[in-house]
Amino acid sequence: MADGPATLLQAALIAALRADPEVAALATGGVYDEPQEHVAFPYVHLGRLDGAALRIGCHTDDDIAFSFECQSQTAAGREQVVALAHAVRVALDGVEVALPGLTLDWCDYLTTVVSRSRDGEIYTAVVAFEASLGVAA
Repeated sequence: MADGPATLLQAALIAALRADPEVAALATGGVYDEPQEHVAFPYVHLGRLDGAALRIGCHTDDDIAFSFECQSQTAAGREQVVALAHAVRVALDGVEVALPGLTLDWCDYLTTVVSRSRDGEIYTAVVAFEASLGVAA
């Protein structure tokens, strides 16, 4: 396996969000790993990605905490970003994705936090999840 578990999960989750009709309808600016400059709002991008090894005897799973950040910059920004965050939650909570050489044991929604930038221009919703990956048998 050339790519590590976090890299494989990252690619699969971004693909799942891009393929989700509700997310696509709301995130008209797109879904990104890392957004480029001058991305159109609203959009979604990968936030944090933290991995940890869970060892049980001679078996090791990878537990990965991750988040997606939803961004909006309109007069109805809070409402828009909350709707987008909910679509991301529905799309990824319990998602089943194929990962080469791995199994996705579970992917669970944890929490959503909505905030506004200091200048009042941008609303951000951080949607947090946790997943567990094992080696495919």
